Amino acid sequence: MFAVLATLLPSLTTAYISYVENKRALTAKASEELLGLSTQAARELDLWTKERRYDLRVFSSSYEITENIERIPRVRGEAVRSGQAYQRLTDYLNSVRDRFADYDELLVLDTHGHIIASSDKTPRPVVLPSDWQAQMRADNLALGTPYWDSTDARPEMVIAVPIRPASGRLLGAITARVNLRGVADTLKRFAPGETGQVYVMGETGKLIVSSRGTSAAVMNLHNTVADTRWLLAREGRAVQFASVTGDRVVGSVRRVPGLDWIVVTEIPTVEAFLQVARLRNVTALIVASLFAAVGALGYFLGLLIVRPLDRLTTGAAKVAAGDLEVDLPVVTGGEVGYLTQVFNNMVARLRESHQELERLSATDHLTGLFNRRRMMEALDHEVRRSRRLKHTFAVIMADVDHFKRYNDAHGHPAGDAVLKKVAEILRDCTRDVDVVARYGGEEFFVLMPETEGAGAAAVGDRVRERLAAEKLPGGAAITLSFGVAEFPAHGDIGETLIAIADAALYQAKREGRDRVILAPGAAERRRRQSRSG
Repeated sequence: MFAVLATLLPSLTTAYISYVENKRALTAKASEELLGLSTQAARELDLWTKERRYDLRVFSSSYEITENIERIPRVRGEAVRSGQAYQRLTDYLNSVRDRFADYDELLVLDTHGHIIASSDKTPRPVVLPSDWQAQMRADNLALGTPYWDSTDARPEMVIAVPIRPASGRLLGAITARVNLRGVADTLKRFAPGETGQVYVMGETGKLIVSSRGTSAAVMNLHNTVADTRWLLAREGRAVQFASVTGDRVVGSVRRVPGLDWIVVTEIPTVEAFLQVARLRNVTALIVASLFAAVGALGYFLGLLIVRPLDRLTTGAAKVAAGDLEVDLPVVTGGEVGYLTQVFNNMVARLRESHQELERLSATDHLTGLFNRRRMMEALDHEVRRSRRLKHTFAVIMADVDHFKRYNDAHGHPAGDAVLKKVAEILRDCTRDVDVVARYGGEEFFVLMPETEGAGAAAVGDRVRERLAAEKLPGGAAITLSFGVAEFPAHGDIGETLIAIADAALYQAKREGRDRVILAPGAAERRRRQSRSG
């Protein structure tokens, strides 16, 4: 009896501990998976929102929008839907909508919400938030309430961004009806298990889209406000609750940055705890059939010691292979825990040093602008993008006039101050999407996506005006000469565009400096390309 008890008691104890620990591990694994999926889905939706914001801001900054919106006459506050300016604006909206499948309709509104132009022949009324005009004045993104479009049988949402020309005056808003089926397709990638789902709902609990599909019936499902608040209070944790379908589920919620949306990732409790039930049965069978499981306790204790060492070994191998995102958990004390902390600190310092080296390798140490290597990467990327989308962009080469004479007269520190000031003015006079770089010495380079040569030349004139108003060290006047080239009118590869812009720059130098020269031939080549197209 003593021998049986001596074997049975450790075996039962070990089996019970194993069951509890494995149940906890499986529960933690399910929770970790749900949390990871909801976080990834929220991140994807945030990226989706940023892409829509970027697209619309690029559209709103187009020359076709800013130049033609004011040329359309109005009668009693309503735009006259005829004439050359209206036709050019409508053609531009149609061409953009044809290239971007997510936008069902693109519209241009004035500051009072009246429709000026639309990509549809019969534009429908647009419902925007009550504070959309304040959002436009604050240069923010205005988001409408998602709804089911019974005409086209799909979920939609209205998004608007302000239209501001170079003068900064608010002209209206470019508005898009966005098809939300792409969001539903994105959610399908993050559905957990075989019967789980991911869906997006508003803060009132009304469902917007789901990984199981989109329909008017789906958008009519909703949680109560109290249940929604209960879930939000437990954001970032896996909890059990009643789904919008009435089933008991395990899930987690995440807010989507920049949207009043909530991502819910859930899986039925039956499927979530199926492995736990199987594990309980298997554990009971093992305990009933085996009394000689005393060695399991020693094995379990051995794992507690060896596991941290295995993690350290694996982590060191990853770092040696170049992966600096290693962060080991400190789960034990003593020498192994201290060694783990030292290892994490070492990897963190290596990661910081690597990030700083990457930053230094892409920027100019004096002006803080992108350096020539980073500039060429951005130029090659824009050439490929514009070829694919058949878009236009412009490049500017700028050079400080008589910079050597200024350096000799006032010294190199004053010359460095001039270069910093020029870099600051170039950043201020360009958009966030533009790439400003120091080409070398006193030469600078500007890449302007979705901009024609004339628009880039206007930016050069603004820079000249700003520089003329600046007080520089020594009281001397500093001017810039500019050369402008346009893709694809002046060339379809980066090196050719740089060479043509550089030639225009030297023409500006020969003609007296302090001026902007647009390389000749852009208008003629554009006309020939349009006729051939």
